[in-house]
Amino acid sequence: MTASATLFRNATVFDGRDRPPQVMDVTVRDGRVAAMGRDLPVPAGAQTIDCSGRWLMPGLLDIHTHLDLEVELAPELPEVVRHGTTTVVMSNCSLGLAYGNQRRGGDDPIVDCFARVENVPKHVLRKVGDVVHWNDSGAYLDHFQKLHLGPNVVPLIPHSMLRIEAMGLQQSVARDPGPAELDRMAALLEQGMEQGYAGFSTDALPFHYLANQPNTRKQIPTQFASFAELKRLTGIVRRWNRVWQATPPKDSPLQTLRTFLLTSGRLYGRTLRTTAVAVIDLHTNRSLARLGLALLRLLNSKAVGGLFRFQALSAPFKLWSDGMITPIAEEIPELRLLNECDLEDREGRLRILNDPQYIRAFRAMWFKGKRGLNLANLKRLLGREDMVLSRRLDDMVVDGCPLASWQGQTLQAAYDRLRRWQADGQGARDEQEEAFFRACPSPIGDEADFVLHLLRRWDTGLRWTTTTANRDPAVVKELLFHPLTLPGFNDSGAHITNMAFYDGNLRTLQIAQADGLQRVATAVHRMTQAPAEFFGINAGLLAPGVQADLCVVDPAALQHWQPESTIEYIHRDLFECKQLVNRPQGVVTQVMIAGKLAWNEGAYTPAYAHERFGRVLRAKDHAAEAAMAPAVVPLRAAA
Repeated sequence: MTASATLFRNATVFDGRDRPPQVMDVTVRDGRVAAMGRDLPVPAGAQTIDCSGRWLMPGLLDIHTHLDLEVELAPELPEVVRHGTTTVVMSNCSLGLAYGNQRRGGDDPIVDCFARVENVPKHVLRKVGDVVHWNDSGAYLDHFQKLHLGPNVVPLIPHSMLRIEAMGLQQSVARDPGPAELDRMAALLEQGMEQGYAGFSTDALPFHYLANQPNTRKQIPTQFASFAELKRLTGIVRRWNRVWQATPPKDSPLQTLRTFLLTSGRLYGRTLRTTAVAVIDLHTNRSLARLGLALLRLLNSKAVGGLFRFQALSAPFKLWSDGMITPIAEEIPELRLLNECDLEDREGRLRILNDPQYIRAFRAMWFKGKRGLNLANLKRLLGREDMVLSRRLDDMVVDGCPLASWQGQTLQAAYDRLRRWQADGQGARDEQEEAFFRACPSPIGDEADFVLHLLRRWDTGLRWTTTTANRDPAVVKELLFHPLTLPGFNDSGAHITNMAFYDGNLRTLQIAQADGLQRVATAVHRMTQAPAEFFGINAGLLAPGVQADLCVVDPAALQHWQPESTIEYIHRDLFECKQLVNRPQGVVTQVMIAGKLAWNEGAYTPAYAHERFGRVLRAKDHAAEAAMAPAVVPLRAAA
């Protein structure tokens, strides 16, 4: 049983308000913070937790997740809570479950929309669709009351699913809506705002494609929206003072500016709170981060009158790829063609890889900007490339393949050994590698031929990593702590075999820790009160009267933690496949949600996953949510 009261003794308390911490006690009773101060009495029957030398703070927010999927299969969301995160924003990038599984006429929109965009295996998505039993946005919110939620969840209204609901999947990617269909979308979005949804999400990244035939060469429904459609729908969000989550149409700077000017209060009469993915330091184009910051300054200027926040990632943007099944392949037509095949369709990919016309196209793509005097070459020399994938073998590190000796090696090192072996019979690392070299075409023409051979031979059996962005820690810190960004582009719950950013909040704390406690206070604020206020939800503060969502961090363990060393590739029985996770040891010692301990000294508590801890959070100006929220009592000063 959970204790009726808990006393956290001698904690260094960060309350979420970006002010210096104070050493004090915190008492929790009946799910809420009861008192804060020095030498508080021990309530009868209370559990006492000694927090000497440890940090106590509000539970952290993860503002960009796709946990709508996992929460239906494992509502406790264990990979979230162990990192001190107690509130997650879901239904980002226009994708979600607000309107059920929408299986009509043989279509399966959850599979079609999520599989390639968020790199979730189709069989996992089908399992999610099978358990969905609602078909409207109100019932979706209500069903959370029946789940044994771990963290609090904050769903948005997803634009792709809104379009499907009004038009049907096939028509939503074939044409503009008619007047009645646009009216239907507007009415459904209005209804969602009335029901208390915190906002509305769209997507404009041009490499987000559907996964099922006959639409594998069509983008997801939100991509087909005209500016007029976006303007009308975001106008509803603006009127309700809710949040618009967006992504930029990255290939068109002018369209990006026009789209994001929808935040403007000067142009549209009232500011639209807008958050977008993302400001990152891209390795192949270092200018984009600076351009992003310049756009932030413009959109938030007095002249424009916007309230716009780019999201920032605290980690190196490290991606795992299985062959060429990877999110960064989708923006390159020659690699996208391989991603159109189902994951299991090795024969389909092999037919493509053996097609002479495809081979010519692949070679042209691989060497674009690497040879000759041309614009692409100039862009590459200036660090202004159009592609995220560098197409450099020394950027591709093997994380798994049939040759054990390649583990941790770059493909460049393997290619160089092959070239030497084919020249003089020397250089193979072992008999297994020599046998592989003997089976290679001789001579191997160049690195493009080498990559094509690996894909033909091993397909997804070649697992490799590359870091596409955020290689410079100084730039990462600048972006994380810029006053016009919000930390948290973590994509938790998506890309389950490609990314491992569940620990994003803890990485932010570690980066801040190097600069002292005031910087930590700022980091806590930027992951608690600041995003909670931006999204308009009741969360993110530690004060008497508020719901007791909090976490305790051991600063010594945080300081010594090496994030890249705690990434694991584990089999999740729930998903019937592997998943990348990050599990730092000893950094987060306690996590409490609604006054109940969920995580304690490295383990989930017995009640976790068997009782409801979190709840669905509606906008705090929604009548039901506002009625539940107590007035915040000022923090008691330490004696």
